[in-house]
Amino acid sequence: MRHRITAAVEIEAPPDAVWAELADLAAYADWNPFIRSASGTLAPGERLSLRLQPPGGRALPIRPTVTEVVHGRVLEWLGHLGVPGLFDGRHRFELTATPQGTRLVQSESFSGLLVRPLRGFLDGGTLAGFRAMNDALRRRVLEPRG
Repeated sequence: MRHRITAAVEIEAPPDAVWAELADLAAYADWNPFIRSASGTLAPGERLSLRLQPPGGRALPIRPTVTEVVHGRVLEWLGHLGVPGLFDGRHRFELTATPQGTRLVQSESFSGLLVRPLRGFLDGGTLAGFRAMNDALRRRVLEPRG
């Protein structure tokens, strides 16, 4: 079974400004309510260490593999729960320039045996986590810093 969730946000800043915050994994703990900590190198084939905290859910450490990086435009990774094929998630951020700034689309495509029983959680807590992260990223990009 396959399932996809998506959350988008408009950010009144250029894609490079949004990318700078999205790509700064070390700073996630300072602002990100969904991915509470992140480390690793954003390059295809590299493994990341992430700690997800969906609203109302428990923390989940994952070690996905980066599958695509296009500076200022795309960041994607593929993670597995246990063995591949049980529960796989391809997480993607796409940044598109707009006349007002940037449209950020965060999505994840899930596949595997556990997708059906976990679908309610994906459509609830996980999607809420995407939206919370998008809103927090927007605030982070727009907040003045000295």
